[in-house]
Amino acid sequence: MRFFRRSLIGLFLVSLTLALLAGAGYRFYAAFQARLAAESVPPQARERQFSVNVMEVVPTTVTPVLVSYGQIAARQTLELRAPVSGRIVALADGFQEGGAVKAGDVILRIDPADAEAAVRVAEADFAEAEAGLREAERSQLLAVDDLAAAEAQRDLRLAALERQKNLLDRGVGSPSGVEDAALAHASAGQSVLSKRQSLADAEASVDRAHTAVLRAQIDLDETRRRLDDTTVIAAFDGVLSDVSGALGTLLSSNEQFATLIAPDALEVAFRISTEQYARLVQDRGALPDMAVTATLDVSGLDLVAMGTVTRESAAVAEGQTGRMLYARLDSAPGFRPGDFVTVQVREPELANVALIPARAVAANGTVLAVTDQSRLEEVSAPLLRRQGDDVIVDVRAISGRQVVLERSPLLGAGIRVKVNGAQRGDAQAPEGVEATLVKLTPEHREKLLAFVASNTQMPEEVRARITEQLAADEVPTELITRLEDRMGS
Repeated sequence: MRFFRRSLIGLFLVSLTLALLAGAGYRFYAAFQARLAAESVPPQARERQFSVNVMEVVPTTVTPVLVSYGQIAARQTLELRAPVSGRIVALADGFQEGGAVKAGDVILRIDPADAEAAVRVAEADFAEAEAGLREAERSQLLAVDDLAAAEAQRDLRLAALERQKNLLDRGVGSPSGVEDAALAHASAGQSVLSKRQSLADAEASVDRAHTAVLRAQIDLDETRRRLDDTTVIAAFDGVLSDVSGALGTLLSSNEQFATLIAPDALEVAFRISTEQYARLVQDRGALPDMAVTATLDVSGLDLVAMGTVTRESAAVAEGQTGRMLYARLDSAPGFRPGDFVTVQVREPELANVALIPARAVAANGTVLAVTDQSRLEEVSAPLLRRQGDDVIVDVRAISGRQVVLERSPLLGAGIRVKVNGAQRGDAQAPEGVEATLVKLTPEHREKLLAFVASNTQMPEEVRARITEQLAADEVPTELITRLEDRMGS
């Protein structure tokens, strides 16, 4: 009985095993058939979709900023040269490199001994010429009186001749008497002519004496001018540069010993390309009034000065290109002639434009815009200006549309895209074009000056320039911010 039960269990297990094997074989066969069926059907093409970042283009007004590099120069400079040769006998206290002088101050004095002697000689010559003039005038007066006397004597001789003729007509006189009277009259006339010649000579002597006096006066003025030239006086307030010479130095005529510079009258000269110049004068015929910002980088603390473009170069120098422009700086504390600065020029405003990344614009002046079907379309967007990593484009064809921020070789017209997010494209021009100037309270100014004075890592030249800029009535906010960041407040 037990054997029979065990046989039935064994038969059941064998049947179960065979059933499982059969099921597994069927499953394997069905999968194999499905694989063959799938390989025999051609694969269905699936369109690829790219994710892109876009921005919505909104028309706005942008002020383009033209960036260039230039050099600070003084608008008022005077070369100081020795008017006469001689030895230096006196110097001003500020006669040194960077020394300050006021208008009318005596800068140096050359030994005046020779000039004073020449003045005394010229004065003697002038006095002698005046004496000669007085003598000539007295001789002229005597010649006039002498002529008058000769004319009176001629008149008397004429009357005597007429009387002898009347006597002869009445039979009382004689022909010899008439002849003697005629000879006397002729002699008197000859005397008058001689006296007239003497008067003419006297008048010529007076003229020559006047000329001699004039020449003596000119010589006297010239020697006095040379005496005045021994003293060199400052023509305007300024500082001295390129100073050379000391007490006892022998200067030759026209030798330069210093340069006088007005430190408060500065300008910046910078060069722009011919294309940029043509763009500025287009439809105007001349340069427009443009604001300029000059920035001097001094160890991370920028000195900023504002100005206005005033003129352009008259000619292009040999070997150069573009145009040289000059801008007058209104207030430039800390700047010195010769500094190389970064110049930002605010061009006239452009309307109906947009500021977008330069990577969004192709070389042919087109951008990729997203259509309603989420596909890309190539649209014209003429490039007007470049502003660093951004560009200013004409938005007449893309106003209100979404454009791709970054173009790549994978993107093109007709590609289906997925928009990740949109940002507005009504950004203004880059910041930093127009520096903001503020007035400091005395306490705030003293705090900043104390920090600059205590900073031992700052070069002396930089410390002096920042101190000068902080002493001005208005200080750039960027400089204040940088100093406070370093102070930790």
